[in-house]
Amino acid sequence: MKSTFLRILLAAAVTLTISALAQTGSAATPSGPAATSATPAASAPATTGPTSGTKVGTINIEGAIFGNNEGRRDLEALQKKFEPKQAELKNQNDELDALKKQLTTTKDKLNEDAAATLQKQIETKQKLFDRSVQDAQEDFSNQNQEIAAKILQKLAPMIVKYAQDNAFGLIIDTSKPWPQSPVVMASESVDITKPVVDLYNAQSGVPAPTGAAKPAAPKPAGSTGTPKPAAPKPAETPKQ
Repeated sequence: MKSTFLRILLAAAVTLTISALAQTGSAATPSGPAATSATPAASAPATTGPTSGTKVGTINIEGAIFGNNEGRRDLEALQKKFEPKQAELKNQNDELDALKKQLTTTKDKLNEDAAATLQKQIETKQKLFDRSVQDAQEDFSNQNQEIAAKILQKLAPMIVKYAQDNAFGLIIDTSKPWPQSPVVMASESVDITKPVVDLYNAQSGVPAPTGAAKPAAPKPAGSTGTPKPAAPKPAETPKQ
């Protein structure tokens, strides 16, 4: 479900939210109906540090959103919700595939009217299938973006607070690798994704999804393997 639009949405939301929070200086606290103040996780640095600094840090925003326990839980629930739709699309695709094979293997035996009727049936079903796939992908993408926006609303104040408490004057998003982003290389030593995720997990109190594989730690810019949400993947329609 993803993703150029999602990245633009996240980038704009992060910029606006973090900029507004940072302007409040040391008084910055989580705001909004879904965000509350909380004590940082035990593994996080002390919160008595300076409110501004000169250090430069990086964070994988997408990795933080979909790598924390709440994001993983909500994303897995969304994927589970769409399983019936995926099965329905697969059945439609299989039916189309069978009709196309029928046309290919019997076109020499069918009269002109019968072949035209079968061809028209395939075209009609193809249009319906393509529309169903598009609708499912848009629906999945919209709900995925809702999850991201909800979590980002609570995550952004934590990023600001962590940066202020640890003397970071600049935090750069490394969700996209170079050359899609201007960051060519960033050391893991300046990446704050994991401590921010740990802080988020401690505040949310949401346990790790049971039976789910632990996601790989988000990597700095220039690497691959950024956690991304899954999207419905119906079987590809065979070409005529």
